[in-house]
Amino acid sequence: MRVLVADDHAAVRAGIVMILDGADDIEVAGEAADGEEAVAMARELRPDVVLMDVRMPRLDGISATRELAGECDVLILTTFDVDEYVFGALRAGAAGFLLKNTDADTLVEAVRVVARGDGLISPSVTRRLISAFASRPAQREPDELARLTPREREVLACVARGLSNAEIARELDMAEATTKTHVSRLLNKLGLKSRVQAAIYYPS
Repeated sequence: MRVLVADDHAAVRAGIVMILDGADDIEVAGEAADGEEAVAMARELRPDVVLMDVRMPRLDGISATRELAGECDVLILTTFDVDEYVFGALRAGAAGFLLKNTDADTLVEAVRVVARGDGLISPSVTRRLISAFASRPAQREPDELARLTPREREVLACVARGLSNAEIARELDMAEATTKTHVSRLLNKLGLKSRVQAAIYYPS
């Protein structure tokens, strides 16, 4: 899998690249020093995953993620564990959110998870995320759900439970490739940018 690393600090970029280069199945396709460069390089290189910092010059990571949503999967990697960045990144369409104090093995596995089409949230922010959305008033089922097939609704319910594509495939007794197709179609029908957004969107 091919990864683009976007971070304005050269030393941090070098450290991330060194970690990723140590994995046999990961190739660093390029490095970007700001958000605008990240967007341009992502569109040129078509990586499987963009590892995106939040605070960068010219164009911040959340704005860059918003521009790339639907074109490639973005994994936010930041030092800042604040709700503004967490919720902003997920609303922008990020496929995952991870903190820079993550160890090397976890970072590599996170890239693999996102490249497979699954979502990932740093454990340290998951509880806050759950609490924030659990505190929302009960909602009626969105009318858009009527556009989904019964199978797509089953897949969406599994996504909302945090299941990976492989886990959904096992639970619903279908091929993993079929699961990916269903996820892609339901996201398109609902106008959503990532499976994380789908989990948030699903009525409680």
